[in-house]
Amino acid sequence: MRPEQQGVEVAVLVSVGRHPITGRARRADQDARGLELALGLGHQLPGSRVSLLHAGVLDEASEASLRGYLGMGLETLTLLEQTEGADAIPALAEHLAAAPPQLVITGARAERGEGSGLLPYALAERLGWPLVSGLAAVETVENGVATLLQALPRGQRRRLKVRLPAILTVDAAAPAPRQSAFGPARRAELEVTPVAAEPDRELAQWRLAPARKRPKRLKIVKAASARDRFKAAAAKAEGGSGQVLEGVSAEQGAEAIYKLLKEEGVLPR
Repeated sequence: MRPEQQGVEVAVLVSVGRHPITGRARRADQDARGLELALGLGHQLPGSRVSLLHAGVLDEASEASLRGYLGMGLETLTLLEQTEGADAIPALAEHLAAAPPQLVITGARAERGEGSGLLPYALAERLGWPLVSGLAAVETVENGVATLLQALPRGQRRRLKVRLPAILTVDAAAPAPRQSAFGPARRAELEVTPVAAEPDRELAQWRLAPARKRPKRLKIVKAASARDRFKAAAAKAEGGSGQVLEGVSAEQGAEAIYKLLKEEGVLPR
């Protein structure tokens, strides 16, 4: 069987997102991109099967958000129902270990709650599976090994081989999600499975406060097409105020770095 004809079992982990302006619950953009990528495997790797998995509280807002994923073309979503403040990692790990898919795809980080981006890593550590971040495409699957395309800064791409099962995270480099159809989303089924709630002890010790303005990040260019990637890689750096330091003391070097970070807005002025 040719690699591109070998179907795979894919589980997409989805979360309840948050609209950046209104704050309303919605499908999370990165998770929706992960689902779009998984759905594309059905055409690329015939025989592939995609399932949706979420662990959390079931209420009116979360149900509407989760149905946003179902409106992309799936008929069922498995919901591991937990109480507020429960740790999702043990429930997800137990469910995935019981019937391991070959690929687990999820967004790089959640849009609400902790939003630390650590869940995929903690899940991979608990299951003992490899993890690849910044997934742009799944090229082939052959003999339990997947060939992946990983997105790097400045529009570059790197080809990797990873043994399955594996966990993959996506971000803005993944394909944009299709629109969610309201009718199919309402007709689809939420398969609710109550699970034992394990409290998130670390979260319980945190002190939550309104967020302050975040530091400005250094610009990272990500491009989808080969033409855009070439332009980003070949583009000259803007401005000419950089300086080369040679033969300076550690204090002078540290002072120059500190000055640059303040000028870029990474550190407060």
